[in-house]
Parts: sequence; C-alpha cells; structure tokens
Amino acid sequence: MCGIVGVVGRSAVNQLIYDALLLLQHRGQDATGIVTEQGRKFFMHKAKGMVRDVFRTRNMRALPGTSGLGQVRYPTAGSSTSEEEAQPFYVNAPFGIVLAHNGNLTNASRLRRELFDNDHRHTNTGSDSEVLLNVLAHELGRATQGVQLQADEVFAAVRAVHRRVQGSYAVVALIAGFGLLAFRDPWGIRPLCMGSGDDGTVMVASESVALEGTSLHLVRDIAPGEAVLVHEDGRVESAQCAEHAELHPCIFEYVYLARPDSIMDGISVYQARLNMGETLAKRVISTVPPSEIDTIIPVPESSRPSAMQLAQKLGIPYREGFVKNRYVGRTFIMPGQATRKKSVRQKLNAIGSEFKGKRVLLVDDSIVRGTTSREIVQMARDAGATKVYLASAAPPVRFPNVYGIDMPTSEELVANGRTVEDIRAYIGCDALIYQDLEAMKRAIGQLRPAMAGFEASCFDGVYITGLTEADLAQLRSERTREAGADEADDAQESRLSLPNAEAS
Repeated sequence: MCGIVGVVGRSAVNQLIYDALLLLQHRGQDATGIVTEQGRKFFMHKAKGMVRDVFRTRNMRALPGTSGLGQVRYPTAGSSTSEEEAQPFYVNAPFGIVLAHNGNLTNASRLRRELFDNDHRHTNTGSDSEVLLNVLAHELGRATQGVQLQADEVFAAVRAVHRRVQGSYAVVALIAGFGLLAFRDPWGIRPLCMGSGDDGTVMVASESVALEGTSLHLVRDIAPGEAVLVHEDGRVESAQCAEHAELHPCIFEYVYLARPDSIMDGISVYQARLNMGETLAKRVISTVPPSEIDTIIPVPESSRPSAMQLAQKLGIPYREGFVKNRYVGRTFIMPGQATRKKSVRQKLNAIGSEFKGKRVLLVDDSIVRGTTSREIVQMARDAGATKVYLASAAPPVRFPNVYGIDMPTSEELVANGRTVEDIRAYIGCDALIYQDLEAMKRAIGQLRPAMAGFEASCFDGVYITGLTEADLAQLRSERTREAGADEADDAQESRLSLPNAEAS
C-alpha cells in the first residue's frame, strides 16, 4: 500500500503535489518523493521519512515545472531501509520516463530475469516498481520503433504491460515532453481516481481526498485495465488496454487503509464502515448479551464509524476511551514487528474513568498479527475494566496478502491455524467477536450493486490473479529474506546510534 499522485497543471505544481501527498500520508510513512518536469528535464527529490520532514523550502524550490508526480511509500517488496528504493524511479530510454507505483507484482522475480536475459535492461534495486518501470519502458520502445510517439503507441505499450505483469498495480508515469500516463491493473485491486480544477489542472491520485483537499473536483475513477493519458496542454485521452477487465477492489481498503472521507470506486469509505458496524451488531448479540456490556469503545482511528453504528444498533453508550498520539505513525504499516509492538503504548493512552469498574466492548477495524490487540486489551484491564470484550469489524485474517499489504506470511497472522477460542486466549479478552465475511461483502457491495466483487484474499484465500501454491511459496521465501535483511540493518543502525554501545 502506497499513495501516488500525478499532476498536469497551468502553473508550478510542486506545492500542489506536496499538499496531495500530505493528504495521502496515511498510505505510507517509510519514504516519499516528488519529481517535476520543466522543458523536458526532470527534477527529483526523494528520501526516507514523512512528507513534512523530507521536503524543505530549498527542496521545493528545486522542483520547478507544470507537471509532476509523487509518492508516499509503504514497503511490501524490496527493502524498507534502502534510500535507493524510495520512489519515483527514472529511466532515460526511451524518451525519459519517471514512474510511481502502488501495489505489488507477484511475478517480479521472473520479470527481472526476463528484463536482463531478453530485454537487456538492468534493475539496480529489489523494488518491483523499478521492474514495472523497465517493462513499461521496454514495451514503449517496441511500440514506437520507426514511428513518432503518439497516444496509440502509449496505449499499445500498456496493453503489453498488462500481458506481462501479474499482481496489483496503480501507476502514474511522466514521459518527457509528452505527458502524464496513469493506468490500473485489470482487476482494479489498488485504487486510482482522476479529478480536475477550475483552471484546467488535471490530477490523478490514489484517493479522492487528495483531490478534494487541494480544491479539485473528483471526475471519476480510472477503470480496471484502463490507461489515461494527460497531454501537456491538459487534453485527456483514454483507452481500455486489458483483454479481460473486471472490478474487484481490495476490500481491506474499506476496512482500514483508506481515509473515511474518500470515495473509492463509487463507494463512500465512511458509509462502508457504518454498514460494517450494522452487520457486526448481529454477531455481537449472538455472542455477548447487550445487557452485559456497559460501554462501547473504538480503537482509534479506522474503527470509529463501525463502533458508532454498532453502539447505536445495540443501544449502548459510545465512549472515546483511548487518546491517540497523532505524532506516532500507524502501527500496522510500520516496518518490523519490534517497532510495531513498541509503538502501541506510545500511540494510545487509556482514559481511566471510561474503563474503571465497567464491562467494555472494544471495537477494532481488524486483527492481523494480534500483538496490538493483546496490548490494548491489557491496557483496558490496567485501567480498571472488569470485563474486556473485543469485536473486529473485519473477519479473521487467515491468509497472506500479496497485492500490496504487509501480510506476507501465514505464520505472522494470529488467526492462521487457530480457532476463535485460541485467538481469544492469546489476546486475553473475555470474548472475541469477528465479522462474517459474506455479511461484510454484502454490506459494502450494496453501495455499488453492479460491482463484480472484491479482492478479499487475506480473508478467504482466493487470489483472483490465479496464484498457485508454488507462487505463494516463492513470494513467502522472498519476503522472509527481505525481512531478515531489514532487521539486520535496523539492528546495525541501532548499535551505531548508541554511544559506547560495545562498552555497555
């Protein structure tokens, strides 16, 4: 999961891209980058860290031009510690292309070999985004052999990308002197939408909040398999470039990833979470009689709409029992289990009066690894709760997600191979209630009845791009190696940052 934005404007776009990335910061906190174009020359600045820390006044002044793109990164492939893997990526041939990508390629290893052996192109990092850029560049070169670059050649290149690439991908790319290209995988797993301003500015972004928060108007979502080309003069052309395209957006976007004020594929994220609260109410009633619950408390932030609707349905007081430190990042997307666990109590503090002597029902958006839930339940007990029940607005996460969310191996998932009672005992709550998967699909799907379905592999183990067990084993092996390398790098960095570390 990352956040991407691309802009073609009438004036300098550096500040507009910066503002849009701030609005997408929840989608990635590991690294960020912006590239702009002026006179067929690219200007780039990228680094590890959050948007407000990476871009200073001097960096912004060095980003001239009326078109550009940016990204906030949350690593799911490659290293989370390498500066080199911050996006956007650049290749100088053909034409000069820069690219930013949200998603995860499931055949990146095979493509990397093909690029070297057959296409004679070199990749320098472990990032699948660099692989995707080189595949696009190669296909664009093939499409334009002997002809001038036109929209038809760009769309032909995207068609070839769809035939070669597997997995999830929402992409923005700048072609020097030509325009902004945006496209989405044939399943529409990762989100991408387009908007415009009164002055003719065109923006493509991961979420509608990036448009609305910068005073642009949401025009539409980019369709699965579609490519959109925004010329330097603001003209927009589009074409369907996939042979078989069908909308199956990632359901976890609605559960947790997206901001509640976004509209994704025609569905209000906020309304989706309210509907999830309604269906969750039925599950709670069948497990814990409402008379045994004194108050309902959300685990900030994503669970609030579901918790409010659940409380209203059950007629139980809704209270804010946890205060969130807004300067600590989202624990789910922090690299490294040790960092994630350490951050829970830094991130949340309990209000004792809301827990002391009460039977509380905590509502979280989902339970992934279980370590955060275990800490939060203990915090509620330490604050004086006599009973602590836990409800998840999402079903049990039992399978790896390989489409751009950091759930790489089954072993890390608390629900994998365990019964609900096993999970309850591990977390330490008095009762554990999970959402029903089919009920959740109906609750969200009714907001857009014509939609084909959802990508819900982390809940049901169905991989719509057709992965085999061998593919999953390969991805698991690659991710395990990357995680081990990152942990070693983190440990080395910690030792170097402590004075006289060896002496202590």
